[in-house]
Amino acid sequence: MTLRRFSLVTAAVGVLLITTVLLVITDVLGRDASVAIDKLSQFFAASAALVCFWRAAKRKRGTERRWRLWMVGAMGSLLVGLSAWIWGQLVLGVSLPSSTLAPLGFILAPVLALGAVLTLAHGASDSLPNHRSRLVVVLDGLIVVGSLFVLTWVSALESMVRAWATSGPGFATVVMHPAAYLVLIVALLVTSWTHRSVRQLPMLFVALAGLAQSGSGWVFAYLVSQGSTSIPPIADAGFIACPVLFFLSAIAPTSGRREPSRGGRLRTGEMLHLLVPYLPMLITGLFIVVGTATGVEFNPLEIYAGLGVVLLVIVRQLLTLMDNVRLLDQLRDSREQLRHQAFHDPLTGIANRELFRERLTAALGRGGPLILMFIDVDGFKHVNDSFGHAEGDAVLRVVAQRLQNCVRAQDTVARLGGDEFGVLVDGAVSPPEEIGQRVLDALKSPHRTRGSLHQVHASIGISHRDEHETEVTADELLGCADSAMYTAKRLGKGMVVVHGSVPEPELT
Repeated sequence: MTLRRFSLVTAAVGVLLITTVLLVITDVLGRDASVAIDKLSQFFAASAALVCFWRAAKRKRGTERRWRLWMVGAMGSLLVGLSAWIWGQLVLGVSLPSSTLAPLGFILAPVLALGAVLTLAHGASDSLPNHRSRLVVVLDGLIVVGSLFVLTWVSALESMVRAWATSGPGFATVVMHPAAYLVLIVALLVTSWTHRSVRQLPMLFVALAGLAQSGSGWVFAYLVSQGSTSIPPIADAGFIACPVLFFLSAIAPTSGRREPSRGGRLRTGEMLHLLVPYLPMLITGLFIVVGTATGVEFNPLEIYAGLGVVLLVIVRQLLTLMDNVRLLDQLRDSREQLRHQAFHDPLTGIANRELFRERLTAALGRGGPLILMFIDVDGFKHVNDSFGHAEGDAVLRVVAQRLQNCVRAQDTVARLGGDEFGVLVDGAVSPPEEIGQRVLDALKSPHRTRGSLHQVHASIGISHRDEHETEVTADELLGCADSAMYTAKRLGKGMVVVHGSVPEPELT
């Protein structure tokens, strides 16, 4: 079903649901008719949900099929509970049926739905990558559960527990029903933080169904604890809405597309995932503040439970801060790695043309003497053509290593492209000819690689700036060194030419 068609169906079902609820709570058709509409609407909606889940499961494979089969079981259990309840109210005339079959069916429905959620999450490959993140998720779940416990205990749960103690196991099943749906909701929240596959439209309607059923379930349990023998129709609103929402979950479309990125902004879903653990605690805190202001006295269990939730929040924040520090370190390392890749030659690991130019400009700005060498490897083309590019790359790595070994650590050796290298000697204390000859001698000895032994030489052109020269530019130095290098190649290769020290040969 397309999203547009589903929207139209949802709107129509919503209108029908509102009409049904209004008919039930207003008793315009009489009490007996209202009860019949109430129970039969739940039965038919749950039946439709079961059929739709079953049909969808037959068309799917793998995890998408298995979680829907779990929902088929949940709808079947809900139908069993509804059937026993309807038989007791409409046929036997009992206002609050107490047969074992009805409560058992109602309790098993959220348990089986929980199996569907866990199946969908377990079958996904997008879970959180490390144990620290999973621990934070567990803490978030405990914060939600703890906050809801404090809120419900202060408002109604304490009186229901007292009724439980006096009424025995029968009332325990009444409390277990909404509690099971509450567990389902918390599980959906937690798994949605850890698995993208759970963040889909069908699971949203499962959560809404659990919320509706749990809400009416707690109202029902509270009224029973107060000794009520009949439940007002308005308390059944959540019971009526629950199977309808399950039906919408069964027909809701799923999408495997990822949410588009919006730069550095947090998407609405991500913002909600950050805030959800704290919303129940905020509501609980406001409830306790209002209660304290109006003179409500809290017992030790309420106080300790509230302090426990605050402690969980503190632990979660500490873990989050530790993760943030780790992420900042990783970001810093990644930036350094990217910078290294941007300014270094990937084959030899030495500086590239951009970094060489940057350091030359910086050296000229500081002043003082410097020497700039352009080096062209003679015989490299023969190695490439005769032994292959792998051997040629190995020779270039050997050349880069020898160049680094014959200059100081603060000097810059760079690969300028192909078989051309550059050396920048900042603050040189030796004559250019002497440094050039040292580099030339270092490259004369055979270059041993894994494959063979190669004899290559180099033609070196040198330009330099004396200590008192201030007007020379980077382009002028680069041009002079390049020109001197080509002069060395024309004069016979395997030699050093310092710009200005050797006259240019006449071309005939």
